[in-house]
Amino acid sequence: MRILHTSDWHLGRTLHGVDLLEHQRAFVDFLVELVRSRAVDVVVLAGDVYDRAVPPVACVSLLSDALTRLSELATVIVTPGNHDSATRLGFAAPLMREGVHILPSVDRLHEPVVVADPDGPVAFYGLPYLDPDLVRGALGGEAVADPAVDAAQEPAPRLARSHEAVVGAALDRIRADLASRPGARSVVSAHAFVVGAARSESERDIRVGGVDSVPSEVFEGIDYVALGHLHGAQRVGSSGRIRYSGSPLAFSFGEKDHTKSVAVVDLDADGQASVKLVPAPVPRRLAELTGTLDELVGGDHDAHVDDWVRVFVTDTVHPADLHARVRARFPHALSIQHVPEGGGPASTRRVVAVDSDPVEVATDFVEFATRGAATDEEVAVLRSAYERARAEAGSA
Repeated sequence: MRILHTSDWHLGRTLHGVDLLEHQRAFVDFLVELVRSRAVDVVVLAGDVYDRAVPPVACVSLLSDALTRLSELATVIVTPGNHDSATRLGFAAPLMREGVHILPSVDRLHEPVVVADPDGPVAFYGLPYLDPDLVRGALGGEAVADPAVDAAQEPAPRLARSHEAVVGAALDRIRADLASRPGARSVVSAHAFVVGAARSESERDIRVGGVDSVPSEVFEGIDYVALGHLHGAQRVGSSGRIRYSGSPLAFSFGEKDHTKSVAVVDLDADGQASVKLVPAPVPRRLAELTGTLDELVGGDHDAHVDDWVRVFVTDTVHPADLHARVRARFPHALSIQHVPEGGGPASTRRVVAVDSDPVEVATDFVEFATRGAATDEEVAVLRSAYERARAEAGSA
């Protein structure tokens, strides 16, 4: 069976204020033609279809067009990510046209879409993004005792407050269902951060309790795991059966060296997966340029005139007409920063990196402002406030 694995379209995303919708539309055209030319049987879209829970109308129209065209050629399976609203994305899912399956339900994640080929059935399970605070009760089997039935009955224990706990519980349910389907091969579409993968700076933080990752071992027994969430195409582990397809476009300068692609997966009769990455179209390259203003506007940078560029100008004194001169040379400059060389002693402050824990950054500020380390109680308050704010932002 031939499967096309893609994820993280982020319809509605901008890049330093530049609208990417037309470039995303070009990617959809590319994808439809690829599905047609490669005779793909199933398209798996592993989350973050939209960039936010309530997408613009133009983004909804583009997704509708994409699903319509793709489903004329293959079975399409979609799962929500942490940027999507599972409820909104899954609205009227049972009424979708034939060949389109949106799988937003936590309660039914163990119910697969079964697609058969000459080698037999393949069970496709959809694992939406699982926020531990929202789903650990349901996945742990938590229930309130009914005194009318059994006054001594105790509720089932709640799962730990972690991504590992909820994703592990979800996979236990999936494996239990798979055991009832002897001979079936299996594919899980999941939206999560799996240990061993590399991040990008444009991905939203999903920490709960200070941890955002799950070990790859939770996917034991699954023939192919189609992951979403991380924007760089990569495999996790050496087997090749657990993979991120990555985003089709670069959403930050941290992704300038990525080769954006989709994964074409051939699943043989024994469940062995062979993967080929097909490069996605590049609307405009990303580049970073550093030097004095005279070096930048007069130097040998013709190769970057049509690129989206981030420019670091190193003159000791802020040059006159800095932005105007840079934009005259590089009309697609998205970021222009003056970073003078020899401008004083290097800062001893902590650098906030892409994988920095926001709560740790906040506690560093507390220490800076109060000249004393944050107490355990203060750290707990900061973590609670951050996670509450992140949850509210994700549902907006």
